[in-house]
Amino acid sequence: MSTSDWIGTVGVFLILVAYFCSTFRWMSSQSRVFFALNTIGAAMTCFASYLIQYWPFFVLEGTWTIVSFIGWIKAKE
Repeated sequence: MSTSDWIGTVGVFLILVAYFCSTFRWMSSQSRVFFALNTIGAAMTCFASYLIQYWPFFVLEGTWTIVSFIGWIKAKE
């Protein structure tokens, strides 16, 4: 696997961990940990998309990163 594959895989894994934990109520979808996992995961997948020059996913993940980061800043837990 290439570097971009590894970065993207780890990023997607972090996003899925947050989603899985939230779905099974092991973590609140309003918690700082949830937003941190989403922010870091989305940033990694955004960067991987940049490396492979896949622009639609770059825009999606860039937006996801920004929105998650704002949620992380606003989260109280």
